[in-house]
Amino acid sequence: MKCGGLSAMHFRGDRMADRDIRMLVEAIVDYLEWEKSMKVHAPHRSVIQDSLVLIDFLRFAARKDIVWQDMFTCHTRKEFSHSSGFKHASCALIALSRFLSINGKIPRPLRSPRRQIQLPEPFETYIHKQSHKASFNYLRQVKSFLATFHAYLEKHSIALAKLKIEDLDQFLAGLKVGRSTRSIYRSHLRVFLMYLHRERRILKKDLAPLLVGPRLFSKNKPPQFLRPQEVQKLFASLSLSTRSDIRTCAMIHLAYTLGLRPVEIGTLTLDDISFRKAELTLSNRKGFNPVTLPLPEQTIKAIAAYLEKARPKSLSRHLFVGFMFPYQPMQSSSVSQRISNAMKRAGLSGSAYSLRHTYAQNLLHLGHSVYQIKEMMGHDTIHSTQKYLSIHVDLMRKVLFHETL
Repeated sequence: MKCGGLSAMHFRGDRMADRDIRMLVEAIVDYLEWEKSMKVHAPHRSVIQDSLVLIDFLRFAARKDIVWQDMFTCHTRKEFSHSSGFKHASCALIALSRFLSINGKIPRPLRSPRRQIQLPEPFETYIHKQSHKASFNYLRQVKSFLATFHAYLEKHSIALAKLKIEDLDQFLAGLKVGRSTRSIYRSHLRVFLMYLHRERRILKKDLAPLLVGPRLFSKNKPPQFLRPQEVQKLFASLSLSTRSDIRTCAMIHLAYTLGLRPVEIGTLTLDDISFRKAELTLSNRKGFNPVTLPLPEQTIKAIAAYLEKARPKSLSRHLFVGFMFPYQPMQSSSVSQRISNAMKRAGLSGSAYSLRHTYAQNLLHLGHSVYQIKEMMGHDTIHSTQKYLSIHVDLMRKVLFHETL
């Protein structure tokens, strides 16, 4: 019988009926339906374009006989990107993998290709713990620094359990970086040392308080804060005409009324907010200092307005997400930039940290002690808090020396 074409069709039909391919078809259909519903109010990439790319991936998977567990791997992504005729074909595949991961269909989503740094224990566990409260870019910076620290320990045959403050001083002294960058690295190292001592019990002694930089007896740029009239000017300038404006307004309220860092604002989740109790919980605060803070009424209203009128229907539990599909959590750098832009539009100089400094200034005026401010600001040591007292010399003398104003 001359039925080669018919046999080929049956063979191809059998392959397409394979269980793994059927799973992929169902996954693509579910994803495109969800994508279509999400993009009604905030279109980004064309749903039709994504449909064509994913159909191309379906053909690719069927032709290669790829089983389900191998469909969403870096190897498959690379092969598909090279063979597909679509530009940036991997973007749609990565978005599909995020959808499937969130819905429990695959263990983890695909990531954009980056150079991976592999670190041993307890470095990797520490990085993973930090991932729940820090942005991706911040984690990449910390991991790169810890890789340098690990290489130093390996080179000098120093075990973590045998670390001494002299080893840490020599390591930092050998880094060819500027003073401000060295200060940042010292901060990264202090938090890691606290983790080794408090949680892992690898270090018998907490070396973090001993790791201090050279004392500065003067500052060219004291902490910048807003005067009352400048605060009024900032809030009067806030527009609520766009979704981005409403989101920025909520961020500014959190920075001003609670003194939150940009990274803390970026990592807030919907589960951290209790509207009934009017409270906000920071369980993964910098320096392992969890705290529950009261939410002022105006801040609650700003958050509620954002949730009701501006926040996309994202699968992410993060409070602040982007407006571009697939609505990923905002990075701390984006939070800082939007707050700074709002201040510039109001004709004010400063940054997101100016609002944090203003929060400290307000606490001082309300008569809080330096120790109370330390807890409310989430500082590791009293030395970190004392720098805010230079904002107002008279108040500084009252708090530190109990002098009458």
